[in-house]
Amino acid sequence: MSKEETPQLVAGVNDKIPVGRSIILGLQHVLSMDLYIMPLILGSAIGLQGGDLSFFLQMSFFACGIATLLQSGLFMKYPIVQGPSYVPLGALCMIGATMGIPTMIGSLIPGALLIILLGATKAFSKFIRKAIPPFIGGIIILIVGLTLVPTAVQGVFSTTGNLTVNAISGCVTFGVLLLCMVLQYKLPDNRLLHMFSVIIALVVGTLTALALGGTDFSAVGSAAWFSLPQPFHFGVPQFNLEACLLMAVVYLFVLLDTTGTWFTVQAITGEPMEDERVDRGTIGEGLGCLAGAFFGGTPMTGYSSNAGLIAITKVASRRVVIAGGAILTVLGFCPKLMAVITSLPTPVINGVFAMVCMTLISNGVKMIKDTVMDDRATMILGVSVMCGVSTMILPDEVVQAAPQFVQYFLSSGIAVGGTVAILLQLLLPKPRKESYKAKEEVVAA
Repeated sequence: MSKEETPQLVAGVNDKIPVGRSIILGLQHVLSMDLYIMPLILGSAIGLQGGDLSFFLQMSFFACGIATLLQSGLFMKYPIVQGPSYVPLGALCMIGATMGIPTMIGSLIPGALLIILLGATKAFSKFIRKAIPPFIGGIIILIVGLTLVPTAVQGVFSTTGNLTVNAISGCVTFGVLLLCMVLQYKLPDNRLLHMFSVIIALVVGTLTALALGGTDFSAVGSAAWFSLPQPFHFGVPQFNLEACLLMAVVYLFVLLDTTGTWFTVQAITGEPMEDERVDRGTIGEGLGCLAGAFFGGTPMTGYSSNAGLIAITKVASRRVVIAGGAILTVLGFCPKLMAVITSLPTPVINGVFAMVCMTLISNGVKMIKDTVMDDRATMILGVSVMCGVSTMILPDEVVQAAPQFVQYFLSSGIAVGGTVAILLQLLLPKPRKESYKAKEEVVAA
């Protein structure tokens, strides 16, 4: 990335921000995430209820905090928030419901060790250099943004509750955040507006929902203040060969998913992503997934929504994300604080999420535009985006008619579109340099 194209940030990746401000900005990352949705869906699907489901959610938060601290503080050293991956949700629901929770936990451990091995042997960084140049990275980011749009829109309009209240609170949140971004454009030197725009939108959206009766904080009063995390609370892991093999393959899709977040952060921050950083990040991803298996039962991935949040706030400091990881870890000890997060209205969170999708799409296009769009590049772009977006509109009966493994693959538009882009990048012959030179001469003439 040239100097002229380096993003204008309020704080860079390695800039030091005061502790108090880091905590507030880290809380902004936590508040804008939907960390609780995936573990709630998984916990309900595998038969957890009441206190067990609440504890499962609490441990998921704790594991997210540990994974974030490992990745941002020690390994990849990018401002990446780790959260539960949706990619293996179908596989985990099936294993947990039919074979039991201990077998589900056991199936997560070999795959996490496999990811660590890919990082330790430097195999994954070599694969990325060959198969994922900046052009392919831009396509993956674009697909991430496009495939997340339905999630954001459905989160506003299809959430349980009064449709009018949901629509108003979600749209108000989106509108306030959009207004803040317009003001950022007009007042580029206003650092506070850049930093706290998301918190402003969340507060206004939540107050709107509260005034319309669309939120309920009663669960906060009944939640306990303190509870110790417990590894393997639901039983000692049991290992089933078929379940372990299935999850090992699914983990590769999780790794591809999180790689899209890495490219997004690189594009937003301008921070180089050398092979050594990729190797450390792969190891950190594996260790985070291992922590998820020990405590939360949910594999971890880099959250692209938080990468988009960096583009909105212009604050890319690792200190902020490390503070967010610390907050998530504390929430694993304090159910009452966690109850505050989970009481935020879902439409409000998705109002922010919709703006995040917009920034991801914009950054993907920004990376793609620097490529010479010859026939080969055009084909890779068109086919991969079409395949990724197609997963959102495939009829359920078509997906259910496919083999179980294919169903898991089709559950992630990022995995489908990214895989197609990588395969085309590896298989399609590259045009000779002479043809590029001829085209440049024609353009110059």
